[in-house]
Amino acid sequence: MPVRCLALLIALLAAGANAAEFRAAAENAVILYDAPSTKARKLFIVNRGYPLEVVVQVEGWVKVRDATGALSWAEVKSLDNSRNVLVRAASVALRQKPADDAPVVAELRRDVLLELVDRPAGGWAQVRHRDAGAGFVRVADIWGE
Repeated sequence: MPVRCLALLIALLAAGANAAEFRAAAENAVILYDAPSTKARKLFIVNRGYPLEVVVQVEGWVKVRDATGALSWAEVKSLDNSRNVLVRAASVALRQKPADDAPVVAELRRDVLLELVDRPAGGWAQVRHRDAGAGFVRVADIWGE
């Protein structure tokens, strides 16, 4: 019986490890700090929509990881539940359908912000660019999903 319990626990932890929580900067300039206090050292400023992975939340503050892997703190009130992703590859094709041979809608460059339209499936994410419109990109080429 203990072996089954251990196997179940490992499976649950593995499933949870893939379910990262992301939030986006809700203000034009969100300050990221090195500790959960406005008196702490200011590390970075991120723009509205920038996706941040939630690591831990304490009263009024969220420890977050950015696309570079850096950890910092943000005030809870400065974030929202918008789902955005960043292009991480040097160049990415925004495609009409989730297939490598689908027509290209636009070419996107590194660090372009995209709205996540639907949860990724089959290695593809449906996204929307404010100028290029909607389409699909490979999950491996984005960060924040």
